[in-house]
Parts: sequence; structure tokens; C-alpha cells
Amino acid sequence: MKIASGYIMREIDKYCIDILKIPSIVLMENAALKIIENLELDKWFSFTVVCGKGNNGGDGLAVARHLFVLGKKVEVFLIGTEENLIGDTKTNYFILKNMGIKINKISNLEDINELRDSAVRCDVVVDSIFGTGLSKKIDGIYDDAISIINENSKYILSVDVPSGFNSDNGTAMGNCVRANKTVTFQLYKKGFLSYGSDKYTGEIIVEDIGIPEFVIDKFHENEFIIDKKMIKDRLITRDKYSHKGDYGRILIVAGSKGFSGAAYIAAEGAVRSGAGLVTLCCSEELQIGLSMKLTEAMTISFNDRDRLKGALLKCNSIAIGPGMGNNEDTFEVVKYALENAKCPVVIDADGINVLKESLFILKNREQGVILTPHLGEMARITGLDIDYIKENRIKVSEEFAKEYGVVIILKGYNTIITDGTTTIINPTGNSSMASGGMGDCLTGIIASFIGQGYKLMEAAALSTYIHGYAGDRLSEEMFCVNASHILESLPYVIKELQQ
Repeated sequence: MKIASGYIMREIDKYCIDILKIPSIVLMENAALKIIENLELDKWFSFTVVCGKGNNGGDGLAVARHLFVLGKKVEVFLIGTEENLIGDTKTNYFILKNMGIKINKISNLEDINELRDSAVRCDVVVDSIFGTGLSKKIDGIYDDAISIINENSKYILSVDVPSGFNSDNGTAMGNCVRANKTVTFQLYKKGFLSYGSDKYTGEIIVEDIGIPEFVIDKFHENEFIIDKKMIKDRLITRDKYSHKGDYGRILIVAGSKGFSGAAYIAAEGAVRSGAGLVTLCCSEELQIGLSMKLTEAMTISFNDRDRLKGALLKCNSIAIGPGMGNNEDTFEVVKYALENAKCPVVIDADGINVLKESLFILKNREQGVILTPHLGEMARITGLDIDYIKENRIKVSEEFAKEYGVVIILKGYNTIITDGTTTIINPTGNSSMASGGMGDCLTGIIASFIGQGYKLMEAAALSTYIHGYAGDRLSEEMFCVNASHILESLPYVIKELQQ
């Protein structure tokens, strides 16, 4: 599924209308028909349609016409006057008038009271006041109308985006409709991905309104949401003649006193997601205990630099950082790995934290680097406020990835995966997985998929989807899902997705 900003959607519409000569009223009509498809007409009989003066309002006026033709009770409200109507919105306005449908004008508090009464009476309020083109804060009569809709409606369906919603960053522009469902057109809006946006959008449905795919490709900026088909198409079926050497030598550098679990989980994540050979490099004091616990992985000590260097030269991927501690020793190990490795490096947790003052060592690493920060770690290495990152996760991730030549996996709700040119959003995973060790598990899976021959962005996308999908499946029957549960389920989930 492709993602777009409000600007891109406007450019797509403009191209269709100006270059392809698709009349805008055709697109408006297609949008209205898709809205009708998303209304439970066997359940709902009375509708209040609230329209603005722009194209979003024109969609709403067309919706009102179709509802009237279908024999539904419809009350239509226009915020503003007919003189201010834009383009084909005016056409749809006069069609309704010619059909004898009353259109209530909202221009003062008395009109607002009538809107309140209508919202209380009807089954559904259709919100078509503002679309993706809104550029200023809601105020005046619009502010009052939105408050009335929110406070008095039984059910709200918003057209394209909730009125007052910033389609680029997911924030409310002063005031915003809180919809139960949003039917958006052609592309998923970037703002829908932001934390807290669901309290405005409710359920989101993406509908095709007849825009040719080549037009979308012309303006789209390589931002996608992963789906199951994408994963299925990219999971490699194993050759019956293959052996363990074909599926990668993985080196996991992790753990410190009190944090042996992080090392174990990362190593097991690699083992159970299909890596051929896994070696864990940890502190000497952890090595004996972890050697006994890791029945399918080998271990070496940080102090055995000859074996470590040999492993660095022979392995197909490296994961470094889980449970190592934010200290100088960890920095030296990360630096040593980056300078000596002949394969991609995945850096997580304290491996990221220690880079705060030394990000320059990430640059010009031909072997490729993946960083897997959560919001706190991203704030530390960028110096940006967490709230700012929350509101601009895609922008911050893309800029960092491009500047340092790395792949960023910014973990959390709708995880961001980007190399600065292509951006992929992972929709899987949920709050039942909010427990220690989940990130360590993901790190091991990523290293495993790189070792098995997948390219960095591909490995990042497959790993995050599979990790979250396992959590989603388990959470159907479990209140909380721990990393150990994910580890157990990985081979089964990967097999299921492959089939």
C-alpha cells in the first residue's frame, strides 16, 4: 500500500484534471460512490451531511444526492454561502437545489443550533468540511461546527480525512472531527501513521476512485506499507540440496553482567528464524552459562580478539549492542566491528547509545549498516525532542538515514524502515508485546535474514513484519506476549507466511 502527503495527492489530482483531462466532477462522483459503499444502508436510514466550500464539500454534496435517490432521509448543511463555492462543488450544489433538496446554510450561532438538532436526530453524520488541502488552524464558525459534530453525533464518517486533521503529520489543526470511520481516496495519508491519529480517524478504509497507476507512480515518493503479499512474494523457498552454509554465518555481539537475557534472546532470534550458523560473542563471565543454554549456537569471549577477528572476517552478518551497557568498552567493540567487518552490521540498544558523539564512524561503510532505535534512542543520537520525533517520524528517519548512509528501523507503532530513498511502514505488532527483550529478538531476526542472503531493506522489512505478525497471532489468545513466546513461534509463523 502506497503512502502520500497532502501535496502529492493535490499534484495527482491536478495532473489527472489538467493533463489527462479527467473532469474533476468525475473524480468527485467516484469518491461519493465509494462513500456510499461504506455506509451500512440496511442499518442506517437518516443522515446529516456537513459540507465545506471546497472539493471535499463537493464530495459530500454528491453523497447527499445518492442518499436521497436511495430513499434515505438526508439533511444537508453548507458552512458558508453559495457564492464562495469552488468549481464542481458549485455544480453539485445546484444539482441538489434543482432536485428540491433543502440545503441549510451555517453562518451564525442560530444555524449551529439547527446542526446540533440534526446531529442528534440522525443515525450518521457525514463530515465533508475540509480535505487534505487544509493549511491553517480551525477557527470561527468551523470550530463551532466541528465541536457540535463531535459532541452530538452517534456515528461519524469522514470523507478523505477528518476535518481539521493535518494529513501530513496527524495532528489536529486547532479542532478536529473525531470520526468512527474515515474513507480516504487512492493512497493512505502520511498523517494516519502518527501516534494518536486514530482518535481522529477511527477505522481507515482506502478506496480507489479511478486514478491511473502510472499517474500515482509519477508523483509517489517510494513510501509504502508492508502487506502479507509483499512478504510472501519475497520469502525464499529453500532448495532441497541446500545446507547450513547456505543460510549464513551470523555473529551476535551482546550481553554484560546482569544482561545475559539480551544476548540469549538475540542469538535465539537468529537461530529460530533460519540462520545456518550462529556465534554469540559475550563477556567471559557470561560465556559458560550461555554456552550451556544455547544448544544450537556457539560462543566466544570479547577478550579472545583473535577468534573475534576471525569471526568478523568469516560471518555474513553481525548484530551488536543488546545488553552491552552504555560505556566506553561497548563503544570500542562497536567501533572495532565497524572497522573490521566485511559484511552488514545491525546495531541495536547500547550499540546505538554509545554512538551519540561519534556518528561519523557510520559514514562510508560499504558493507551496510542497520540501526534499530526506539524513540528514546533516536532522540539521544539526533538531539531532537521525543515529541518532535513522534510527530515527524518519517521525516526524521529519512533525513538521518540519508545523511549517514544507513538503514533506520525506528521501532514502535507503525515501525519506520528507511534508507533515505525508500520508506516502508510495518503495520504489524501491538501493545501486548510491550516487554523487555522484544528489540533483542528483532535484532537477531534481522541479522539472520541478512545472513540468509536478503538485501538490507528487504531483510529489515521481512524481519519487522514477521516479528510483529508473530506477536499479533499470539495476542489473539494471550494477554501479554514475551520475547520467549515470539522465539518459539518464529519457525511456524515464517512457514505460514511462506505458504
